Amino acid sequence: MTSTAGGASDRVRPLRADAERTVRAILEAAERVLSANPAATMEQIAEAAGVARTTVHRRFATREALIVAMTGWATRQFQDAVNAARPEATPPAVALYQVTANVLRVKIAWGFAMNALRTDDPEVAHVHTDVLDRCDRLFRRARETGLLRPDVDLDWTRRAYYALIHEAAQDDRGEDADVLATRIVDTLLHGFGTPDGRSGR
Repeated sequence: MTSTAGGASDRVRPLRADAERTVRAILEAAERVLSANPAATMEQIAEAAGVARTTVHRRFATREALIVAMTGWATRQFQDAVNAARPEATPPAVALYQVTANVLRVKIAWGFAMNALRTDDPEVAHVHTDVLDRCDRLFRRARETGLLRPDVDLDWTRRAYYALIHEAAQDDRGEDADVLATRIVDTLLHGFGTPDGRSGR
C-alpha cells in the first residue's frame, strides 16, 4: 500500500509542473500577442501559445481574467527583480545599477501587463508601496555615502529616476537592459551638463 501511494504521489507532481508550464506559456503568449494587438482574441492567444482555445478558457474564464493573471504575474516579477538586487545589502552604486537593469527587463518583457496594472488591486498596491519604500532607503544610503549630493531632494530625484526608467522601457531601438540601465544611472548621477556648468565657448 505504501508503495502504491508513493507511486500515485509521484505521478501527480509532473501534472502540476505541466499545468504551471502551460499557464506560463499562455501568459507569455498573451503578452506578445496583446503587445502587438491589444484587441487580439483568446483564440489568437491560444494559437500563439501552441494550445487549444479550450485550454486557455479552462485556465482563464474570460479575457479580463487572463489580463488580471498577467498583471499579477508581472507584479511578482517586478518585486522579484528588486529583491534580486539586494538593495539593502549591496553598495548603493552597485544596487542602483542592478535594480535598474532588473526592473527594465521586467518592464520590457511584460510591457502590456505592466501598463495594465490597476492601482486599486491590493497586490499591486502592496508591491508598489514596498518598492517605493526600498527605493527611498536606497537613495538615502546613496546620499549618505556621497553618491548623491548632500543637498539633493530625494523625492524629486526618485521621481526623475522613475521617469527615466519609464522612458527607457519605451525605447524601440532594441538596446538591451544593461545598456539602458547604464545610460539611466549615468544620466541620474551626471546629467548632460559640463562639470563646471560652462558652455565651453
